[in-house]
Amino acid sequence: MSWSNRLARLVLSGLVASNLAFAETEDAPDWSVETLSGDWGGVRSRLHNKGINVGLTHKSDVMVNTSGGIKRGAIWMGHTEARVKMDLEKLWGWDATAAYFHYHSQLGSKFNRDYVGSFVGVDNIEAGANTAQFSHAWLQKSFSGDSFSVLAGIYSIDSEFYVTDITSVFLQPPYGMSNDVAQPILGAPNAPAIFPVGALTMRVKYTSPGKSFYAQYALADGVPGDPNNPHGTHVQLNKGDGSLSIVEFGYTPQEKEPPFEAAKPGELIEPEQKVHEEHESFNKTAIGFWHYSARFDDLDPTAVDAFGNPLRHVSQGIYFLAERTLAVEKNHPAQGLAGFIRFGTASKDIHQADWTGSFGLRYHGLFSGRDNDISGVAVTFNHASDKYRLLNNSEGSQTNVEATYRAQINPWLALQPSMQFITNPNMDATVGNAWVVGARLEVAL
Repeated sequence: MSWSNRLARLVLSGLVASNLAFAETEDAPDWSVETLSGDWGGVRSRLHNKGINVGLTHKSDVMVNTSGGIKRGAIWMGHTEARVKMDLEKLWGWDATAAYFHYHSQLGSKFNRDYVGSFVGVDNIEAGANTAQFSHAWLQKSFSGDSFSVLAGIYSIDSEFYVTDITSVFLQPPYGMSNDVAQPILGAPNAPAIFPVGALTMRVKYTSPGKSFYAQYALADGVPGDPNNPHGTHVQLNKGDGSLSIVEFGYTPQEKEPPFEAAKPGELIEPEQKVHEEHESFNKTAIGFWHYSARFDDLDPTAVDAFGNPLRHVSQGIYFLAERTLAVEKNHPAQGLAGFIRFGTASKDIHQADWTGSFGLRYHGLFSGRDNDISGVAVTFNHASDKYRLLNNSEGSQTNVEATYRAQINPWLALQPSMQFITNPNMDATVGNAWVVGARLEVAL
């Protein structure tokens, strides 16, 4: 039996074992409102009470390259995922222990590969092959009142590292894991453990008691999956793969709770009667560093050391990110304007881009009567290293611009049009600037 099949059976056994007759908790989500398929006759609520949450999502993207790039054309791409979160303390009595499984599949054409040719991509559900696999399958043990945790298993670092919540609305890939880390190492199978392929990883994390500071570190297999077989889930530790280390320190000051509203002088209203609307707030600043243990060939295949051996270098970089709430609407604090900025570097003798930077704005509830809609605009600069430009007659940079609007049709259905402009796709001056339009339909099943 394959490793991925054993994982799938483990998830299924946990679901079946917990599908017993027990009372629903009051804080269970309203599945009939928030999902298309509902509560499955009460099964979801009972699972939730037992410590298991099941999430199913489908995304369908239609993208059109209207000019520039490799060629004009339109395609469809589909992405379906299943997420299972398990509180093993509630389920099996394992103190402060959790499990998480994320299984996803991709279908459809390869838009960037065949039509645009952009550096690292234009759509964040495009993968190299149509397949289904686990990107997460791990256990986590927490200590000291959840201040410290240790995680081990298949894991994608872009779930916790180099993350800005504001950027999740965008369709372009660099607003997930930034391009300085996500870019492939030319001529080598090594890659970071990011969507769509997770890697065997250990992650430790500390969060201060007031949740205003965190520090986290991950050590991942340097070659996720099997580069020679992109279909299915593979875990293999081969000699020479090396490892990827990443560490991040973040400052996330917590907003103080507003005071109770007084009904009359000297009288306080109970918390559930407060008129304050819970509002969305972003305040995060972080710095991180990543490093591969293996060494890699110089971009210039003729470069040699003093003994005539091919030059090899370390691959590493440093990054910075910040996101802030910039303004909130007076009568609707859950709505307003937020912004972000990110910047990162990569080794100039190995990588196509030696630095990337991005910034953007997001507005929640821009139009009256559309309180749950989110609009955004973002720009990413990808700077070609001097050596790459010299060897490839490169223009020196690629700029990505995206404007998007996510319309929440109802709690389980969203429609999101997007417009993109890409200059010098893949930093190649011979390829015309590309204009891309498209739309995403997202359904919570």
